[in-house]
Amino acid sequence: MSKRIDGKQISLEVKERVRLGVQELAAQGVSVGLAVIIVGDDPASKIYVSNKKKACEALGIDSREYALPADTAQADLLELIDRLNKDSHINGILCQLPLPKHLDEKAVIAAISPEKDVDAFHPHNVGRIMIGDYDFVPCTPAGIMEMLAHENISVEGKNCVVIGRSNIVGKPMAMLLLHQNGTVTICHSKTRNLKEICKTADILVAAVGKANFVTADMVKEGAVVIDVGMNRADGKLCGDVDFAAVEPKAAAITPVPGGVGPMTIAMLMQNTLTAAKRQAGMPVKDR
Repeated sequence: MSKRIDGKQISLEVKERVRLGVQELAAQGVSVGLAVIIVGDDPASKIYVSNKKKACEALGIDSREYALPADTAQADLLELIDRLNKDSHINGILCQLPLPKHLDEKAVIAAISPEKDVDAFHPHNVGRIMIGDYDFVPCTPAGIMEMLAHENISVEGKNCVVIGRSNIVGKPMAMLLLHQNGTVTICHSKTRNLKEICKTADILVAAVGKANFVTADMVKEGAVVIDVGMNRADGKLCGDVDFAAVEPKAAAITPVPGGVGPMTIAMLMQNTLTAAKRQAGMPVKDR
C-alpha cells in the first residue's frame, strides 16, 4: 500500500525546530528578522507573502513587508535592497517573484547580499550548491530533501529523475540528489523518450507545472513520487501527477495540496534562522 508523505505534519516539525532556535537566539540577545519585498498586486504573490508573514509571527521572527507599487523604478527597488543589506536587524531578504516585466529580475536577485539571500537564488549561492558547500538551498528542493529524510528514504544508489529544469526547483533539486549519491537524470520539454526515462526512476520528482502530466504508465511499481506542481483543473487544486492513478503504484507519494507546498515556507523559516546564526558568528548544526 502506498504511503502518503504528509507535508503538513513534517512542516510543523520543522517550524517547531525553528521556533526553539529563535528562542535560543533571543535568550542570547539576538533577534531574527526577515524582509519581504513585493512589487505590484499579483494575487498569488500576495497570498504567498501573507502566509510567510503569518509563519514568521508564529515562530517569533520579526517580519517586515515592503509592498511597492507595480510601476516602481529599478533604481528605487535596488536602493531599498541596498538599505536592507546594511540593516543589521534584517537577516534574510527575499523579493517575491515574478516581478513586473519592466524590472530586471537578474539584477534584483544579484543585488541581495548572498549572506541574506534566504531564497538561495543569488549566483554566489547557486555556485555553492553546485560544489556542495552551501548555507542555503532554494526552499522547495530543501523541503523535498527534508521530507525524504523524515521518511527514511535513502537517495544513495537510487535512480532519480527530475522533470523540470528551472533555477528554482529542477536544477537545485538535481544537485541535492546528486550530493546524496543518487544517479540523476533531468528531463525537460526537449527530452526524448520521456515515459521510458521516468519508468526507470526509483525517485521521481515532477516540477513541470502541468496538471496531471505524470500518468500511471510513466511510473514504475514501488517508486517514490514527489509532486511539486500547484495547478488548477476543473476548479480544483491539483499537482503535476495524476494522483488517483499513480498512488496505487507508488511506494510513497506526496499529495497536492498538503505535500510539498507546506514545506516551502517551513524551509524559508529554517533558512532565515540559519542566516541569523551565521551573521551572529554562531555554529549552525546539520539539519
